[in-house]
Order: sequence, then structure tokens, then C-alpha cells
Amino acid sequence: MIAMQPFAQRLHLNGNGLNRRAIDVLQVNMGRYCNQSCIHCHVEAGPTRKEMMSRDTVEAVLLFLAGSKIPTLDVTGGAPELHEDFDYLVESAVGLGRHVIDRCNLTVIFEPGKDYLPEFFLRHRVELICSLPCYTAEKVDQQRGKGTFDLSIRALKIFNQLGYGQPDGGLKLNLVYNPVGPHLPPPQEKLEQDYKRILRDRFGIEFNHLYCLSNMPITRYAVHLKLRGEYDRYVELLSANFNAATLDQVMCRNLISVGWNGSIYDCDFNQMLDLAITDGAGKRLHISSLTLEQVAHRAVTIGDHCYACTAGAGSSCGGALV
Repeated sequence: MIAMQPFAQRLHLNGNGLNRRAIDVLQVNMGRYCNQSCIHCHVEAGPTRKEMMSRDTVEAVLLFLAGSKIPTLDVTGGAPELHEDFDYLVESAVGLGRHVIDRCNLTVIFEPGKDYLPEFFLRHRVELICSLPCYTAEKVDQQRGKGTFDLSIRALKIFNQLGYGQPDGGLKLNLVYNPVGPHLPPPQEKLEQDYKRILRDRFGIEFNHLYCLSNMPITRYAVHLKLRGEYDRYVELLSANFNAATLDQVMCRNLISVGWNGSIYDCDFNQMLDLAITDGAGKRLHISSLTLEQVAHRAVTIGDHCYACTAGAGSSCGGALV
């Protein structure tokens, strides 16, 4: 393996620090239980996972949100919709006047007892960010499981029928692309055009934007790459394509991440590596006692995995950065 320059050193040589600015997104991971078990999933979510946010922690999230001016609640998992308090969290956040984003795997609306979700999203004007790693069945099913593509198309048609994804409407339906193999995403704008043309022509589906995300070589995906002998090449690819221009827009600058157990992190990836934000004495910060002053403008915890967010056009919860 070629010696890779540590990310911290690369950051220093580029004369850049990585400090948080004002926080405008509170991202909450409700747990690791999911109806899918995708090979690229850095959360290592799946049907057998038991880690789920307690009701007390959900209440702590809402109390913190109410005491702040953070405008957006970004709800993720696992499949967050399978949490028994998902509806309560969304309804309460909307009641506080906050914009809610749900990171949805699409197929969850076909799980038993979850067919009400599309109407629920509509009623609360929830923004949907939905996984669809390709516009072909073969590649989607390869990454997310057999039959996933057909169910995803069915779900998208249901959302379209409710008014989601229409060019002039206010109901946002965004899709997420992840490479199936160990390579960087193609240019986001061009791929979005391809997605829109193909999904419209083949299925009559409309959506707002496509977000291209690089796969993070940690946890489950790291194991997958190592078993295939592709891990070293992929991390070298990410390092070789470091782009300093992405640093101004990385998501950790304006977001904090809440784990299912209430611990606070700089991002969802740090959460999965258990790189929690701590106070001056090394004690983990917890949502039940968190203040904005404890996290605003402080340095972000970094590691070599940060190359995945800063390679090429960059990668964040909102897709490409530059």
C-alpha cells in the first residue's frame, strides 16, 4: 500500500482549520434497526439491530430543539420510520415550526402498518431524501437487496401522486446516488440529468434533485472492500483526489449529529466511529444537557475517513459540495 498522507496533515498544509460555524441542522439518528441491510451502509443497519433511541432521549432532542433557533431537523437511521416514536418526533418538531427532513429508503412504506407514511409526510410537508443508487434494477438490487428497485419505483410513484417531486411544487423529493463500486461519483449535475430523463421516460417519475455521495470506507463497507481486496486502492483514490475547495462546505461546519443513545457528534460518520464530542474534561456531551455554546465554533474532530467527504466534488448530506 502507498503511504497515505494523514488528513490532519493535509489540512494543515493547506492552511485550513475545520471549525463549526452557526448550526442550522440537527441530525438525529433514531437507531440502527432497518428493513434493509445494504453493503455500503456505514451505520451497519439491518433487521437484526436492536439499538433504538429511548423516549426520554427523543424528549431531550425536542427540548434542545425548542430552546434553540436551529431551523432544520434531519431524521435518519436505520430506517427511522420503524421507530415507535418517529411520528411523535416529526409532529412535535413541525409544531415547533421546524423544517423536517426524513432520510427514507423508500421500501419502508411497504412494511406492515406503514402504508400511512406517504400521507403523513404530506400532512407535515416533510422533505424526503430517498435512496436510489442507480436507475437500473440490477445495480440497485446488487447494493440493496433483490426486489428493492421495483419497490422503490412503486414508492416514488406514490409520492409523485401526492404531489412530491413536481418541479413547481413545494413538496421536495430528492434522490441519493451512491457508487456501487469503489470509485468516486460522477459529476452530480450530469448524472441528475440522466436520472431525470430515464426515470421520466421509463416510469413517469419526477423528482427535485439528485445528491451524489461517496461511500465511506468504514464499518461494514470497509469489511466488504477488504474481503474483495479493494480497500487500499479505494482509500488511496480518495486521498489522491482531495479537493481543498470542498472544505468550506463540508456538512460538519453547520451540523451536529445526535446518536441513538443521545451522545453528540460532529457528523454521522464520526458517530459510527464513536468519535464523540466531549467537554474540557473529556466527558461525552449528551443531548439532555447540551447547550449550543458547547458545540458552536469549536474544532471538528477529524480523521483519515474525512477524505471521503473532501474527494473530487466533495460529498455531504446534500450531495456534491463544489
